[in-house]
Amino acid sequence: MRRTLRAAPATVDLGGATVQTWAYDGTVPGQEIRAKVGDELRVRLINDLPEPTTVHWHGLALRNDMDGVPEVTQPVVAPGETFEYRFVLPHPGSYFFHPHVGVQLDRGLQAPLIIEDPTEPGDYDEEVVLVLDDWTDGLGPGPDDVLAGLRRTGMSMGGMSMGGMAVDPANPLGDDTGDVAYPGHLINGRLASAPFTVASAPGRRVRFRMVNSAGDTAYRFAIGGHRMTVTHSDGFPVRPVEVDTLIIGMGERYDVVVTAGDGAFPIVAVPEGKDDAAGFAVLRTASGDAPTADTRPAELGGGLLSYADLAPTEGVTLPARRPDRTVELLLEMADGGRRWLINGKAFPDHDPLDIRAGERVRLVMSNQSMMFHPMHLHGHTFAVADRAGRGLRKDTINVLPGQKLSVDFEADNPGQWLVHCHNVYHGELGMMTVVSYVA
Repeated sequence: MRRTLRAAPATVDLGGATVQTWAYDGTVPGQEIRAKVGDELRVRLINDLPEPTTVHWHGLALRNDMDGVPEVTQPVVAPGETFEYRFVLPHPGSYFFHPHVGVQLDRGLQAPLIIEDPTEPGDYDEEVVLVLDDWTDGLGPGPDDVLAGLRRTGMSMGGMSMGGMAVDPANPLGDDTGDVAYPGHLINGRLASAPFTVASAPGRRVRFRMVNSAGDTAYRFAIGGHRMTVTHSDGFPVRPVEVDTLIIGMGERYDVVVTAGDGAFPIVAVPEGKDDAAGFAVLRTASGDAPTADTRPAELGGGLLSYADLAPTEGVTLPARRPDRTVELLLEMADGGRRWLINGKAFPDHDPLDIRAGERVRLVMSNQSMMFHPMHLHGHTFAVADRAGRGLRKDTINVLPGQKLSVDFEADNPGQWLVHCHNVYHGELGMMTVVSYVA
């Protein structure tokens, strides 16, 4: 499959608010790429931005030189230049792509990548992709200004440490979930004032593929009047679990199936732990008044999904094996939030995490800060090694304040691979390092 992708400044209508931002081919989110597992994807990136960029294919175990990390897997693509990404799509599932330069992700540069499996049973009638995003560009300070402010002043809460304290079940990500108050939250590029509408019919089974492309916001997601059956996490199938609501961290993806009711129902993505207005869309199967944007369905306070509820299906379960190597990642805050550290260092200053091909590697992530971190490993998927997850296959996982969380992966994709916090500001302020294959 061939595709041209143009990254450029754009004027975008977010639904009643028109902003100047950067986007792929002039739309927010960018146009979906959809292909089949095993296809070769060839994407020619044209950089018409005023600064260098790259494309990272989030969640894919692809060739190392196609991973899109500047000075780790490829040189940046300079303004006016092009670069062809070319790789085979290794696994089916819900993914997305975005830059890996500075805080460009917190503009409009993101789009879904859906990899279909022709053999998947598909117990649903239709599917809808929902891209959740926090938005400041053109509505408030630009992302570069937000980053500059954090470099100057850090966080208002200062430098305290959780040090193993328990997290309140009512606030499962902790009391402090983000650094940025966003003036807008989008579902499929639309503000709540002019929401995206899913048109269906009563009784139809709808598969929602959800992508959290936000820079600094986890969302509590629910569909009013409906329970959701969770079928996939980060692209990999799980044993189905029925819930009322779920929390999706930055970089995570969930697939859920619902049986559509008769009427018009709110689709709500509430910024977890923030006072911001929610992302809002509508599921409509009949005529009548739409719910208002301030609707908060009862499902938001119902049965909440946890990692411990999820287990991989038999076909994607990582075979049992003792780890050959254990690698420690200490996650810390420094200078009141002006720097975020892994193992005492702020990227690009780092000590590579050396591993060897063929090993089973265990990453032990210890969060010594007061904020959760959605930790993302490039080029691999891992299995949760703790009771919280029962071997759940993922590539991005929320490590809670004071929590130690272990994940295992097969070292079967040689190269230099980033592991980092997917809060774009934490990453840019240093919470990144490199898993390095050595001979």
